[in-house]
Amino acid sequence: MLEVRGLEVHYGGIAAVKGIDLQVSKGELVCLIGANGAGKTTTLKAIAALVPRSRGDIRLGGDSTAGLASFELVRRGLALVPEGRGVFGRLTVRENLEMGAYHRSDGEVGQDLEKVFALMPRLHERRNQTGGTLSGGEQQMLAIGRSLMSRPKLLLLDEPSMGLAPLMVQKVFETIQAIARGGVTILLVEQNAKLALELAGRAYVMESGCITLAGDAGALLTDQRVREAYLGE
Repeated sequence: MLEVRGLEVHYGGIAAVKGIDLQVSKGELVCLIGANGAGKTTTLKAIAALVPRSRGDIRLGGDSTAGLASFELVRRGLALVPEGRGVFGRLTVRENLEMGAYHRSDGEVGQDLEKVFALMPRLHERRNQTGGTLSGGEQQMLAIGRSLMSRPKLLLLDEPSMGLAPLMVQKVFETIQAIARGGVTILLVEQNAKLALELAGRAYVMESGCITLAGDAGALLTDQRVREAYLGE
């Protein structure tokens, strides 16, 4: 579903991503963990064509994404839930969700809206409230729901637990797990390494713009280097 080879991203003279390789197969839930400043968010933005790559190849469904704009990638099945959620504060919950389907011309948008409401009942309860009046956790659910309205084949999630209370973090991760069970391929960037590794099938560890470890998520969860660096042990 996703293949990244030799990806480099620079901000001026600073190398934020230094030639990384990663892949996500259809139906997988893969996580990318690492400390602040490791290059995780920049990696997702490069995959989504929100920042230019300096070098490297990115393939979505086997096809190169070189030269494609972000909106073109959405049409090809890529969706990003950004760090910070990015909801439209003055639009209602329903309108926010409908924005996720802005590019669609089929007649099933209403059905997908009901599916999102069924997956996240709180959004149905708040459907006529403006996005800016929701709690942080509700806004995160809204951002995820909006991305689902585009019918993604590959969903990129950037720090979905950031700033949320523990109970809401649990609800968000249960929702992500349900989305994965529904057949959506997911690449998850998450600072909460324990939760991410427990949820994912495979994982990558990123440090200072480089992939330093990769493998089965369960194995990395017991890896002493990971436990010392990210689990506080």
